[in-house]
Amino acid sequence: MSVSHFSPDQQDPLALRPEDCNRGHACQFCPQEDSCLLDKSHHEKRLLEQRLDGIGQIILVMANKGGVGKSTVTANLAAGLAQRGYRVGVADADIHGPNQSRFFNLVGQRVHLTPAGLGTRTCAHPALAHPIRVGSLAFLMDRDDTPIVWRDAYKHDFMHHLIGSFDWGELDVLLIDMPPGTGNELITLADLLEHQAVAALIATTPQEVALMDSLKAIRFCQERGLPLIGVVENMAGVTCPNCGEEFHLFPRAHLADALAQLEVNSIAQIPLSPQLALASDTGHPMLLEHPDSTEARAFAPAIDACIQHAHAASMEAAAQALEGVMDAAGAEFMAAMGTLPDTARDELTELLAREHDRLHKTPGQP
Repeated sequence: MSVSHFSPDQQDPLALRPEDCNRGHACQFCPQEDSCLLDKSHHEKRLLEQRLDGIGQIILVMANKGGVGKSTVTANLAAGLAQRGYRVGVADADIHGPNQSRFFNLVGQRVHLTPAGLGTRTCAHPALAHPIRVGSLAFLMDRDDTPIVWRDAYKHDFMHHLIGSFDWGELDVLLIDMPPGTGNELITLADLLEHQAVAALIATTPQEVALMDSLKAIRFCQERGLPLIGVVENMAGVTCPNCGEEFHLFPRAHLADALAQLEVNSIAQIPLSPQLALASDTGHPMLLEHPDSTEARAFAPAIDACIQHAHAASMEAAAQALEGVMDAAGAEFMAAMGTLPDTARDELTELLAREHDRLHKTPGQP
């Protein structure tokens, strides 16, 4: 892994502080690490907090099993959300198979280390108000076919670098393309994001063996208390190129039954499509290049579900903040209310009640 450093004769865009260098990257990347006398643990903590403060909703796209199209779902959800005007980032947490560089036509591109952090690469398109920011280990490797042979300690560190050292800027949504399994990478990120607005989305195929692994990912989320947006069924059906008839390669009755037992919703069914596969291989997201296609329309319910979840989560956070302010005010607030004229007190009470109801309202309610 190679990193190009920011030239020392260029002005540091982040002001230095006595207790912290205020650089936007981890100490392991810094050429001054050996001689630095500042508190490194404080720097790492501040760095993560700073990055997370600029990110709205975080969505872990999980599958537990490889080969079910998790990266395809991640890339197309990112394209669909960005197409609707959201500021979107894609963090590629699949250390051993970082593919998001290919999905956004960024293969072979590299990033440089600056005082603001590791630069992200971007996918711009005329349909997007904001380019999609992509961070991946692929951008730090000398060759794209270099195998990553790391023990868990290195994986743990990279998960922190992925969130803290990459310069994500201000984002409405950060999608994290998770590796298969429920091991070190997932545990590290779950711990790191524990108090953030984070949720999970499961990608699976209707095949029995894929479902068996997907159910493990669902149970992990439920045991961890990680909100589940729902399940995206990939390769759910195929259209015959001759007669146009749609049929399923795998029976899905067992999938529907299993999800019902776990009280998890299937929010989208994505067809097995040569066009979708070609768009992924060539780095031209289907939702951007062919927004009216069958494949693009199939992703729409999943995009809607992500938006609704983010909206509900932000409203709930606002409601809790309001209640916290009211609780903190306590007796002082009630005493102040008592000094108001009856009419003004009644109007203020009604206003607060309406605001409370608005913040607790489920999205879609009138």
